[in-house]
Amino acid sequence: MTRYTGFSHLLASQAAAQPHAPAILYEKAGAKSLMTRRELLFAAQKRAAELCGKRAIFVLCDGSLENVVTVFGAVLAGVRVILADAGAQEDTLCALLEYTRADCLYCEDEELAEILTPHLDPGAPGGAGELLFFTSGTTDRNKAVVLTDASLCASAWNGSALLPLQQEDTLMCMLPLCHVFGFVCSLLWPLVCGAAVALGRGPRHYGDDCAFFEPTALSAVPLLAGFLIKHRCLNPALRLVLIGAGDCPPQLISALEAQGIFVSFGYGLTETSSGVALSLGEDKYAMTVCPEADITLAQDGEILIKAPTCMMQGYWQRPEDTAAAVTEGTLHTGDLGRWDEKGLLHITGRKKELLVLSDGTKLFLPEYEPPIRAALGTEEAAVIVRDGAPVLVIKDCGRTKAEILAALGPLMARESRARQIKDVITVAENLPRTATGKIQRWAIQQKVSAL
Repeated sequence: MTRYTGFSHLLASQAAAQPHAPAILYEKAGAKSLMTRRELLFAAQKRAAELCGKRAIFVLCDGSLENVVTVFGAVLAGVRVILADAGAQEDTLCALLEYTRADCLYCEDEELAEILTPHLDPGAPGGAGELLFFTSGTTDRNKAVVLTDASLCASAWNGSALLPLQQEDTLMCMLPLCHVFGFVCSLLWPLVCGAAVALGRGPRHYGDDCAFFEPTALSAVPLLAGFLIKHRCLNPALRLVLIGAGDCPPQLISALEAQGIFVSFGYGLTETSSGVALSLGEDKYAMTVCPEADITLAQDGEILIKAPTCMMQGYWQRPEDTAAAVTEGTLHTGDLGRWDEKGLLHITGRKKELLVLSDGTKLFLPEYEPPIRAALGTEEAAVIVRDGAPVLVIKDCGRTKAEILAALGPLMARESRARQIKDVITVAENLPRTATGKIQRWAIQQKVSAL
């Protein structure tokens, strides 16, 4: 398998080797259509010519063919690319645009484009080959990770070396391309392997996209995989599902395997251009480290990663945060792990105050919890993840669950649906804390799991 050095190398090599092979499948006028490898290269080159002279483009990711062509074309043109969620709130997008500075915009929503255009910056800095991904769903909304087309291609190759796709495969792309897991594992992974990518038609078509495109492989976050199973949306030809970007319940894996589907669970971070370890055997929580990643464990169990070909350039305009996260080429992940007797990696928890929900959304607890405690008038309250959703654990204060949720109503109304408290668990005693007064979240999680 060829190890591509960037998007130009990938597109040109694939077009030369397989000019008529399908690269992208998509819907056109209600029918399934395709773009060949050669056509994808030509489309990207044409878009690159249109972007000539631009320095940075703010891309509202909608998962469309035009979206994909624009990103590839921008990189070919040497334009810095900022990938943002097309569904984010207008004020958030305006703030992100002003922070990252772009002089042009990709946005299919004309009304939203009118709102964002005044925030464009003609003097925006460039950055050939750079792509900025905002850390998924954190309340620290302005934090962006600087990756490159070289690091993204290296990550796709890294995963493909362990879990290759065949040229006859079609991978269903239903994940947002503004998240690195979706970009690498739903777009670059199949292209690097010479397989085809089927571009999903958005959330409204989650129920019928698999029947329409008939994929053989799928990348999904746990929440999406659970939806597809619950509503019986998976097609008979599907043979492989890669799950990442969130904790995966065992029952979800069992349900997929019951349909004869091989399941692989992946671990990675935006800072490492996506995955650094994948499960390949029967135990889906026992992961093999990818060939270009070197993982060690600190004395406290924190996962430390060296992955020079896949490592981020840093956090956009945050040198202090970058220096705190990466020391002499080693990323301090804040995740906790252990090695089993076979030398396989298991994720055991999180050291840092960050929770990842089943759809990949993240909760930065130092910002998320204080308003909750203030609304309830108690410090004996903490948030954990249960079944992929945020759950509040609180010392019994004489109020019912309904009363607590009602008190949190105005606060939760300002949060996205995924970030809203889904349940309340009351306990009789104070929450466990360290000697310095910090909440021992792992102890709470362990106690609740036993209930």
